[in-house]
Amino acid sequence: MLVLALDTATPTLVVGLARWTAGTDAEVLAERAVASGNRHAELLTPTIRAVLADAGVGMRDLDAVVTGLGPGPFTGLRVGVVTAAALADARGLPAVGVCSLDAIGSGARTGVTDARRKELYWASYAADGRRTAGPAVGRPADVVAAPPLVGDAAVGSERLGVPVAAVEVTTAGLLRAAGPQLADPEGAGPLEPLYLRRPDAVPPAARKPVSQPWHP
Repeated sequence: MLVLALDTATPTLVVGLARWTAGTDAEVLAERAVASGNRHAELLTPTIRAVLADAGVGMRDLDAVVTGLGPGPFTGLRVGVVTAAALADARGLPAVGVCSLDAIGSGARTGVTDARRKELYWASYAADGRRTAGPAVGRPADVVAAPPLVGDAAVGSERLGVPVAAVEVTTAGLLRAAGPQLADPEGAGPLEPLYLRRPDAVPPAARKPVSQPWHP
C-alpha cells in the first residue's frame, strides 16, 4: 500500500511517501521536512508534488492518505486536514488522521511541542508506544513529564528546565501511529483537528442593542 503522509502541526512541515504493509515497519520512499513557520498553506502543495516526484509516482498510484491532527495552531492544522481530505476525496482513497505527538519518537517518552502563550502541547507514552497521558495543553508545571523528553528541544528545554531531545514528526512515525486504521480503513475515525483550546477570535456572547435615532 502506497501512503502519502503529511503533518502541519508544528513550524516544520512534513510530507512523506511510504510503502506500508500490516505487521511490518513502513518503508519510507521519499520525505521532506520544510521549516515553514506559518506558511503551510503556501508550501504544502509544492512539497507534496516534490515528494511524489522524488519517489517517481503520481497521485493515481496512492492507496491512502495519512495526516497529523495536531495538537497545534488552528490555521496550520486546518491546512493539513483540509488538504488531506481533498486529496483523498478526489481519488476515492481512505483518509486517516492521527495525533501528531504520537509520531514524535518511539517507545517510552514524553513528547512536547510549542503551544505558545508560554504553554506546551504534550503527551506521554509507555514502552510499547501506548499513550498513557494526553494529548493536552498547559503550562510547564502541568506537564506529566515521564523521561525521556522529546520534541521541540529549544522551547521544551527552556520552559521545563530540563533537556528535551530534538525530535520531529516523521513519516515513519505517522505510519506507525496510523497502522491500526490503515489495516481497517472503514473503521477509521473522522478527520477532526486536535485544537485543545478555543480560537482567539470568538463571536460576541450577545448582540448589543442598536440605538434608535431620537425624534422629538
